[in-house]
Amino acid sequence: MTTSGELPRAVELMWGLEQPGGRGPKRALTLDQILDAATEVADAEGYAALSMNRVAKQLGFTAMSLYRYVDSKNTLVDLLMDRVVGPPPEVAPGTPWRAGLEEWARAEFARLGRHSWWLDIPLSRPPMGPNNMAWLDTALGVLAETGVPDPVKLQLVMNLSMFVVGKRRFLRDLETEEGGDFISVMARVLDPQRFPAVSAALSNAAFDDDDIEWEQADFEFGLARLLDGYDVFIAKF
Repeated sequence: MTTSGELPRAVELMWGLEQPGGRGPKRALTLDQILDAATEVADAEGYAALSMNRVAKQLGFTAMSLYRYVDSKNTLVDLLMDRVVGPPPEVAPGTPWRAGLEEWARAEFARLGRHSWWLDIPLSRPPMGPNNMAWLDTALGVLAETGVPDPVKLQLVMNLSMFVVGKRRFLRDLETEEGGDFISVMARVLDPQRFPAVSAALSNAAFDDDDIEWEQADFEFGLARLLDGYDVFIAKF
């Protein structure tokens, strides 16, 4: 919790309002080094492995050394949440809104796929870093000429992002689940007389083709259907 007028430590660091480790002896580390090491740990061992002790060990320092730069694990995670997403795509000026949102969503889908542990970070509050704000600003800018009221534009962008994050999380979790191939297992136990609709759908699997990258195809299908709805909605304005 912060008092009125007091910014969270992570916000101060992300926005360059305060330099970490500025007091005391000469600095032996940089904030970038700490965040790089934390990313390496999470990439190799998952989000659950992240701790001040583990990051310090990765750097060859003690955990106490890190507290001069990052005051808590919560601050570290807030910083990582912004760092991992990086800058948004550069959507060319004049790009039609649908093509712009497609480009934006595909970029977010790809970025989260590089560091899937990001999906395990609890969202106790909205991201507040400059990278996340740049992503938001880019998508809102794509909708600038639609005539949709600004608060509604924000709702459209947030719902699109939730779709991307949810789809990436679902595909990640499905990939790591044990228990064999879903379709082949279900084909052995489902009675077409009892489950006619499910049996028909699974026997004609949309992406049951070795030449198709199923994850991307599934994402593209969902994205297109979501934007079909946006098309109808935006046409009202």
